[in-house]
Amino acid sequence: MDYKIEKGSETQIDVTIPWIDAQVEFDKMIANAVKNVSVKGFRKGSVPHEIAETKIDKTKILSEVADKMLKDYYLEIIEKEKLKTIGAPRVSVIKLAQGNDIKIRINTAVIPEIELPKNWAKTIKKINIQNKNKKIEITDEDVQKELEHVAASRAQHNPVERAAKKGDHVKIDFTVKQDGVVIENGTSKDHSLILGKGVFIPGFEEKIIGMKKDEEKTFELEFPENYHASNLAGKKATFEVKLKTVEERISPKIDDAFATSLGKQFKTIDDLRKSLREGMKKEAIKKNDEERRTKYLDALASLIEIELPQMILDDEMQRMVGEFEQQLSMSGMKLDEYLKKIGKKREELEEEWKPQAKKRVISALVLEKLADNEEIDVDSKEIEEEMNKTLAMYKGVEDIEKNIDMRQLYDYTRGVMRNNKVFEMLEKL
Repeated sequence: MDYKIEKGSETQIDVTIPWIDAQVEFDKMIANAVKNVSVKGFRKGSVPHEIAETKIDKTKILSEVADKMLKDYYLEIIEKEKLKTIGAPRVSVIKLAQGNDIKIRINTAVIPEIELPKNWAKTIKKINIQNKNKKIEITDEDVQKELEHVAASRAQHNPVERAAKKGDHVKIDFTVKQDGVVIENGTSKDHSLILGKGVFIPGFEEKIIGMKKDEEKTFELEFPENYHASNLAGKKATFEVKLKTVEERISPKIDDAFATSLGKQFKTIDDLRKSLREGMKKEAIKKNDEERRTKYLDALASLIEIELPQMILDDEMQRMVGEFEQQLSMSGMKLDEYLKKIGKKREELEEEWKPQAKKRVISALVLEKLADNEEIDVDSKEIEEEMNKTLAMYKGVEDIEKNIDMRQLYDYTRGVMRNNKVFEMLEKL
C-alpha cells in the first residue's frame, strides 16, 4: 500500500492499492461467485469456468474488493498517522480497472483540539449544588392521577344512542375545505376521537359535542396562528362532519379487584399505589439525571469558541435527521410526509437545526477532552460484555456478519461507556 496525506481539520488521503495485492482478493471473490452461477443445462456449481465468468459482474466484484481492502488500509493509516478522526470518511474512486493499481481518495474530518477554561470545574460544581437542593417527591395526588390514567387506558366502550358529550369516544368522517376545495390530507373516514382531549384545532371538538349518531354538520373554524402547517396557519376553513358512532367510556373502579387484574403481585390497591409510586420516583430521578447531564454539556459548550469543519457539521446533521426519521417511523410517519404536513422543505428544517448540530458536536468534543484530561477509559472486557448484549438481539452468526461492523460497534460501545464514566466523574464534583 502507498498513500499521500495532506493533514488539516479536513484531512485528504490518496491511497494506491497495488493490483498484485488486490488480485488475490479479486480471484477469491470470482471463484466464490462462479460456484453460485446458474446456467440452464448445467447443475449449480458445475457450470464451466469460462461460461460462468461471462455471467459475473466483474466491475461490481472489483468495487467490493476495493471497499474491503480500503477498510483495513484506512484503519492502518489512521493508526500510523495517529489521526483522531470523527464521523464517516468520504470516499471517492479515482481509478478502478482490472489489472491496474486501484486509486482512491479519502476525505476525513479530524477532531479539532479544544481547550477547557481553568474554571470549568467551578461551573459543574454550581450545577451540582443546585441539583442537591432539588427535592424529588411523588405526592399522593401524582399517584392518584397516574392511577386514573391507567384505569382510563382500560376503559370499556359502550355504544349509546344519546348525543355525544365530553369524555365520549366517537368515530367521525370529515372533510376540510378552503374556498370549496378539499385541502391536502383533508379527508378522513372512521376517525377515532375522545372528546375533550383537545387533539383537534380549538373549537372542533366543541362542535361535535351535542351531535347524535348519523347526524351531519358543516361549520367554519380558523386554524391557530402557530399551526404547524404554515400554509393553513391563521386561515379559515370549512369542516363537513358526519358522526358515525358514540360510545360512552366507562373506566374500571379503582379498587382491590382492579389492582389484582393488573397482576398477581398486586393483592390490594395499596400494593398497586406503592408500585406506581416507586416506578414514578425512579422515572423522575432518571429524568432529573438526564436534565443535569444536559446542563453540564450546555454550560461547558458555552465556554468553548471554535470553528468546526463543515464536514463534521454535515455528518452531525445527517445523524440528527436519521434519529428524527426513526422517531417518526415509530408513529407510522415518514419524513417527507412530516415535511409536507408542516409545510417546510428539508433544507429549511436543517437550517433551523444548525445551532443544535454545532452544540452537539462541541458537547462530544468536551466529553472527549475531559476523558483524555482525566485519563478515563473503559476496560476491553467491559466493552465486550456490553457488545454481547447488543449481539444477543441478532438471530445467528450470518445475521451478525451481514448487519454489524464489529469494529464500529466496539468503538461506539466504548464511546458510550467512556462518556458515562465522564458524567459519573462530573456528578461527584
